[in-house]
Amino acid sequence: MNNKRFSYFIILTFIAGSLLLIAVQINSAQNTKELIRNNNKLLNELRSSNHLREIDRDILGVESRIRASIATNDTTHLEGIDQKISQIENFLDSLSKDNADAEEERLIHRLSVLAMDKKTTKDKLLLRYNTLGNMDDQTSIANPRARKISNEITSITAKIYESRKLHMVDLSKKNEEMGQKARLYDISLLILLILSGSIVGYHILRQFKRQRLLIQELDVAKKKATVAAETKENFLANMSHEIRTPLSGILGFTNLLQKRPLDETSKEFVSSIQRSGENLMAIINDILDLSKIEAGMMRITKGIFSINGLVNSVETFFVERAKEKGLTISSKIDSSIPDTLNGDATRLTQILVNLIGNAIKFTHQGSITVEIYNKQQTENEVIVGFKVSDTGIGIDKEKLSEVFERFNQGEDSTTRNYGGTGLGLSIVKSLIQLQNGDIEVISEQGKGTTFHFFIPYAIAKEQINVTPAVDIQYFKDRSNIPLKVLIVDDNAINQSLMKHLLSQWNIDFDTANNGLEAIEYLKNNDCDLVLMDIQMPQMDGYAATQKIREELNLDVPIIAMTAHALAGERERCMSRGMNEYISKPVNEEELFKLISNFGLKGAKKIETQNTETTSGYEFIDLTYMKSISNGDKDFERTVTQQFLDKIPVHLQELKLGYENNDFKLLKLRAHDLKSSIAIMGLLPLLEEKLNILELTNEENPISKQTLEETRDILLKSLDESKLFLQSL
Repeated sequence: MNNKRFSYFIILTFIAGSLLLIAVQINSAQNTKELIRNNNKLLNELRSSNHLREIDRDILGVESRIRASIATNDTTHLEGIDQKISQIENFLDSLSKDNADAEEERLIHRLSVLAMDKKTTKDKLLLRYNTLGNMDDQTSIANPRARKISNEITSITAKIYESRKLHMVDLSKKNEEMGQKARLYDISLLILLILSGSIVGYHILRQFKRQRLLIQELDVAKKKATVAAETKENFLANMSHEIRTPLSGILGFTNLLQKRPLDETSKEFVSSIQRSGENLMAIINDILDLSKIEAGMMRITKGIFSINGLVNSVETFFVERAKEKGLTISSKIDSSIPDTLNGDATRLTQILVNLIGNAIKFTHQGSITVEIYNKQQTENEVIVGFKVSDTGIGIDKEKLSEVFERFNQGEDSTTRNYGGTGLGLSIVKSLIQLQNGDIEVISEQGKGTTFHFFIPYAIAKEQINVTPAVDIQYFKDRSNIPLKVLIVDDNAINQSLMKHLLSQWNIDFDTANNGLEAIEYLKNNDCDLVLMDIQMPQMDGYAATQKIREELNLDVPIIAMTAHALAGERERCMSRGMNEYISKPVNEEELFKLISNFGLKGAKKIETQNTETTSGYEFIDLTYMKSISNGDKDFERTVTQQFLDKIPVHLQELKLGYENNDFKLLKLRAHDLKSSIAIMGLLPLLEEKLNILELTNEENPISKQTLEETRDILLKSLDESKLFLQSL
């Protein structure tokens, strides 16, 4: 029974119980009133019975007085007889009133006649006394008629008394019946109260029991939800790492490749790769941000920042992109806004980047303006208003209410024409609301769009000056003693990327594949800085850092490198003894800032010679390897030997998986091969075939033929790789 039904039940029970109580109470009251009336009648009958005895006694008393007055010839004995007779008459009249018994009425009337006869006798005696001077009337004293009248009076009073007695018996029986009925009403009322109380009490206890069970179920569900949230967080952490790690390599090497001399076609291809990688990274970040918001893991981390510096930085970030489309971008900040505020600068940057990025994306000509104004200010807080306007394609008025919904864009063709997932504005709104702000949009199709939002910020007690950004080229152009850096990462691609980044800054470095190797290295070698990956086999970065701090007692600076993009990751790294944190894909400028903060004052850039390499092999293509190695023969020998060692094992497992119907193993190895063969330039040749094997769920001629073709190409590639290794 839900709460609503239970409430209705209580109300109906109360109404029904009240009606029953009222009915019982009315009947009980009527019965009580009747009982009182009968009791009064019975009391009157008792009084009448007593009066009957008094009448008999009074009439006989009158007779005695008359006899005494005659015998003594004394009239004083006759005094008071009239009053007695009057009392007898009044009582007889009261008996006669409302008397329905005809016989009894006749007897009462007879008594009245006899009483009046006594009065007449008294009057005669007084008259005789007044006339003759005496009342000696022998005939009156011994008058048999007088005695007969006395006997008749006694008989009549006895008969009336018996009649009244029977009437009192009837009244007593009726009173007894009414008393039993009253007791029955009382018992019924008590039973009704007990029954209704029991029913209501039972349902209340039942409801309490259901609520207790519901609370227990909610507690279990809460625990399950907590476990699910933790599982989701771990899943997101692992997926973030697994996806962003290879993407980090793609963007890093693409960035390096863009700095090399390329023909126009190659530049176009590299630019396409760069844009695709950045778009993919943006989509991954949006999905992770959305997941964090849903799981309640998105944290607002407050800190001191300059509003002018932040807006100028964001504007600078978009200047070149705007110029490419022939657009102008400008910003205006209200001078009344305090420059130094306390809030989450990272989230504000994310909001502005999303809104300005959308403005540039959907604007083909015109301008983008950013206006920051003082919406409201108190002594310790300022509500900063932001207005991002463009002259772009605009949004249909019917779609305005939907733009902040997930996976929703202004037009159905927007994703097809402009790309994107439709998550950006939903995330922007969630981030603003997490900071106690709000956002609205004003737009007209074909005339541009304006986003208004506001966020309250605390005013910093001390206003600080904006620190200018670090100029990487400034540090690269200076010479100094190289810094010794240890790179701890299990991913060969990431190691190669870090190698090229550090080489161009003339930084000396070594590598370790996991935490155990890092500890062994630090036991025997001095190091100025450690770049530590978090997720590694055998020993992860957290455990390695703990041992470095506690067992080796080293205070060497450790910078965490991880593809985890979850809230709290930086705090977790710092709490484990690391000095700083950088997320993958590693940004060149951000990494150099961190390294410079730990002792690098400048390094002489090593000039490397770019050599054109022409592959003379039929299957393997060494162009990619040569572009990465930059002439480093040791690196080329290492990755080639790894290729020669891993491919035969993978081929054998592919064959066994297919022959034993172990398609899970077949899919896994086909997927792994995509990464293993990329270094030798075989991916364009085998990617389609590996996709077919990766989708195989049962034996079929196509998969079997594809497996044979893949095996033949890889075996021939192994032969060519051996020749290449011998040539090094």
